[in-house]
Amino acid sequence: MRALKLFGDRDLRLTDVDPPPPPGPDEVQIRVRAVGLNHIDVWGFRGMAFAKRRLPLVVGAEASGEIAALGAGVSGFAPGQKVVMYGARTCGECRACRDGRDNLCENVGGIMGFHVDGFAQERVTMPARLVVPVPEGVSFEDAACAPIAFGTVQHMLFDNAKLEPGETILVHAGGSGIGTAAIKMAKALGCTVITTVGDDEKGERAKALGADHVINYRTERFEGEVRKLTKRKGVDVVFEHVGAETWNGSLLSLKRGGRLVTCGSTSGVSATMNLMQLFQQQYRIFGSFGCSMRNIRQSLQKMAEGLTPVIDSVFPLEDFAKGLERLESRRVFGKIIVTI
Repeated sequence: MRALKLFGDRDLRLTDVDPPPPPGPDEVQIRVRAVGLNHIDVWGFRGMAFAKRRLPLVVGAEASGEIAALGAGVSGFAPGQKVVMYGARTCGECRACRDGRDNLCENVGGIMGFHVDGFAQERVTMPARLVVPVPEGVSFEDAACAPIAFGTVQHMLFDNAKLEPGETILVHAGGSGIGTAAIKMAKALGCTVITTVGDDEKGERAKALGADHVINYRTERFEGEVRKLTKRKGVDVVFEHVGAETWNGSLLSLKRGGRLVTCGSTSGVSATMNLMQLFQQQYRIFGSFGCSMRNIRQSLQKMAEGLTPVIDSVFPLEDFAKGLERLESRRVFGKIIVTI
């Protein structure tokens, strides 16, 4: 079968590999149909691994597919059923896993496509406990956005920031995969959404998604605009994933007692901050990484109810590298999908 492997920095090759063996007890084999691209794929492509890994490595951290075969003892699935797969090899036994906090697993075996072989291959065998059924009416392309993009936003906004109806939220990089999802989820809740974008065309598209106010961060200081829009009060929540370039401006955009939730650092991993400002303004800062299986189910249900992801473009497997280049260029508006 075909698999896309990373052999070194920016060295991706479509290769022929042996198919996986039949699924063992409590396992399922999945025919992969669509892979969602994320910045973690770009980091891996660049060789930015945070732990030792062995190359070559099958890439792809987020995907959907259909059940191809069932192992002994598996129930709740059937051949041909549409599914998505969790993007990390969790242990399923530690306290965090037992409590449904999968992204805090104490014995995680690695992130798919980054530390261990991922989903950019025609078939993959997984523990059935790490597979989630997809509701009727949700496409493979949309479903492929649930395990990381939609799931991450669901976890950030509702588990961590605890966003409430009627609040005001600043969403950074409103044209990104998670930015577009955050705009749609916040508007569906009845929030006022302010978003930052890198050009006016993305601004118009963000408004079409429901953003109430759009700030072009290349021509305006977003923190100043946010203070004007909120009559100097600031926003209730900042949805942060840009990193060093926006960090202090994000804090200045918060109201007293406001919440900042962050899941990324694409512009840099280190920043300084005013500690007096932090405690005097009583800010609450949440780090957020990935999501739980529950968040994936919630995301898929939202898709089934009509809150679908924004798809920027779709590439075949052999053009995976072109998709990564497009994501890296920041020309995207929404998610990039690779089909198999």
